[in-house]
Amino acid sequence: MSYPPPPPNDPYSNQPSQPYGQPAYGQPAYGQPATAAYAGWGARVGAYLVDYLVAVPFGILAVVLGMGTDAATGLPTINAFYYIFFLLAIVVSGYNRWFLAGKTGQSWGRKALGIRLVGENTGQPIGAGGAFVRDLAHILDSLACGIGYLFPLWDAKKQTFADKVCKTLVVR
Repeated sequence: MSYPPPPPNDPYSNQPSQPYGQPAYGQPAYGQPATAAYAGWGARVGAYLVDYLVAVPFGILAVVLGMGTDAATGLPTINAFYYIFFLLAIVVSGYNRWFLAGKTGQSWGRKALGIRLVGENTGQPIGAGGAFVRDLAHILDSLACGIGYLFPLWDAKKQTFADKVCKTLVVR
């Protein structure tokens, strides 16, 4: 049994003047985009390259400032700068790929290319933990000669194996 919506100017009702209940059969769920424009393979690769390039300067600084040679033996040595800049590379990359991407759906690379990472069922960002697990799941994409990374070229939803396992989509 369904009840009619409250009158438009009912001061005693705190209900919105929208229909009650679930969306009609076949309609998108609340909060989910009506039509998802899936991001293409080129945009995904471009976003990954931008995200990767964010950490490269820290890696270069780690090698340049952190490596040296021992004057007495001539062997290579590593000083504290190497570990500091290596750790900074991990922190910046983790902040970008897991925290930002999980909270907003966009890392710096995805934002530059106008794409977002969302949950397949909700259409919302997946959270920092979900973004971290998805990055771990990319190990599956590397198996079988990296076919998982190429899967978006022919998949209907343009998903990698990691996207399928984690139930995520990359959309425009």
